[in-house]
Amino acid sequence: MKLYSWNVNGIRSVVRKGTFQKFIADYQPDVLCLQETKAEQGQAQIDLAEYREYWNSAQKKGYSGTAIFSKQQPLNVTNGFPDGFAKKFTFADEQDRDSWNEGRVITAEFAQCFVVTVYTPNAKDDLSRLNLRHRAWDPAFLAYMCLLERNKPVIFCGDLNVAHTELDLANPKPTRGKKGFTDEEREGFQNFVDAGFIDTFRLFTQGNGHYSWWSHFANSRERNIGWRIDYVLVSASISDRVRAAKIHADVMGSDHCPVSIDIDL
Repeated sequence: MKLYSWNVNGIRSVVRKGTFQKFIADYQPDVLCLQETKAEQGQAQIDLAEYREYWNSAQKKGYSGTAIFSKQQPLNVTNGFPDGFAKKFTFADEQDRDSWNEGRVITAEFAQCFVVTVYTPNAKDDLSRLNLRHRAWDPAFLAYMCLLERNKPVIFCGDLNVAHTELDLANPKPTRGKKGFTDEEREGFQNFVDAGFIDTFRLFTQGNGHYSWWSHFANSRERNIGWRIDYVLVSASISDRVRAAKIHADVMGSDHCPVSIDIDL
């Protein structure tokens, strides 16, 4: 399975630019997980006869959203968390309950594994959603992954909106404590690792300089002043089947680039 994950920052934009079509033609993913689609199915002119499409759009128009495109038909596809699941976790305030209706999670069940795409809420510049991340979203998502793993191995991927370590962003010292690099968000990611999920990119590539998101300011992408916030994690039981894990920084069209794994299933 060639699995790719890409925060497209607006599916209609990358389709209009032609970069989405070129990406599909060049890479031919078996499963493609998208984040920040900012659209409902049918709003972008996509003609991919080989693929079955599954969308989870936010209630708020033009915001957030995820999608999965798959050459193989999944056994089952579900949007969001299981019914009543979110009630088990603490919310910062009533407004943050909206995060569960922002189209942020899709789960596709295949014979050998679950594939989950996620667009984790941004903590915001003023850290107004940090409490949501730390006390609700990250614990809930981890609990959901562990729940799925009781049945079969899990592959989850997407924009997790956090740089895990200092190696995962170009300027860690002045960024510490800011959104995407707070102790709380990094702890949330470490909890995935402590639960046994494997950061596939680090199976093959160490060190810094490997990023999946760049700011639009100050020619950050050209200078490679970026962050690694897009990931593919897998259950430890299938980590030895991962043959490659890559960041495709040459793919343009979004402020993020795709990340991928090749895995034998």
